[in-house]
Amino acid sequence: MEIKTIGVIGAGTMGRGIAYAAAIGGYRTVLEDVSPEMLEQGVDYVRRAVDEGVSRGKVTEQQRQAGLAGLSTARSVDAVCRQADLLIEAVPEDMELKLELFTMFDKFAKPNAILASNTSSLSVTELSAITSRAGDCIGMHFFNPVPKMKLLEIVRALETSEATVSRCAEVGRRMGKEVVIVRESPGFITSRINAMIGNEAFFMLQEGIASATDIDKALKLGLNHPMGPFELVDLVGLDVRLSILEYLHKSLGEKYRPCPLLAQYVKAGRLGRKSGRGVYEYTSGGERRGS
Repeated sequence: MEIKTIGVIGAGTMGRGIAYAAAIGGYRTVLEDVSPEMLEQGVDYVRRAVDEGVSRGKVTEQQRQAGLAGLSTARSVDAVCRQADLLIEAVPEDMELKLELFTMFDKFAKPNAILASNTSSLSVTELSAITSRAGDCIGMHFFNPVPKMKLLEIVRALETSEATVSRCAEVGRRMGKEVVIVRESPGFITSRINAMIGNEAFFMLQEGIASATDIDKALKLGLNHPMGPFELVDLVGLDVRLSILEYLHKSLGEKYRPCPLLAQYVKAGRLGRKSGRGVYEYTSGGERRGS
């Protein structure tokens, strides 16, 4: 079955970015969120991101017109399910919430629709097991910010069919992404390695080895990372990083035990850019203070 319509569940940071990628990829795109305010913000983000893409020469005027014309919203999951050939959930990294969504996908989605999770670390096999269509279930791990990040990790669960993998790889390519195929394992490729780097950076900060600014500078200039580990965790969210580390620690052992300083920051509400303060502090407009 040809994929013509993509439904995105969740209009937060990742969901709105995925909706952008789907729209400029030429797909009819339906964005859903339980919050009307979040949904409105998500659509506004897509429009602004498309316009920015045009101004930077990354998006053609034809892509802009077709993408925005094909963008719509829905206020319920079942309404999206009735339209979409590919469903992508982009809700917070909470297994119970994702299981609830996959139960709804299984009940309401069209026959042969693909059921995808944007999870960065959780088990797609566990999600697919709650459905009657495990072969149609897959992980599609996008990266933040989606309009600028080229990678898409496609995660093959235990029973994911070759046809599902192939169709999702083609979707990724139409979205302008470079695709890698990963056999399901905790943290996949990037989250597993990145969590360890970020956690070690927090241990270094906790031990007073160097300042956050100097640790970031060292990795950018010495290892050619585009962002330092603290800049990245402030963008992703300290609570998200802590959740991933807790899952990896449980799944893979002691080397992933979260740094106490990271846990302390999360308890203090220092979640990163979204809360105005993480490792660094930010203005209401999202600019880093003192930078």
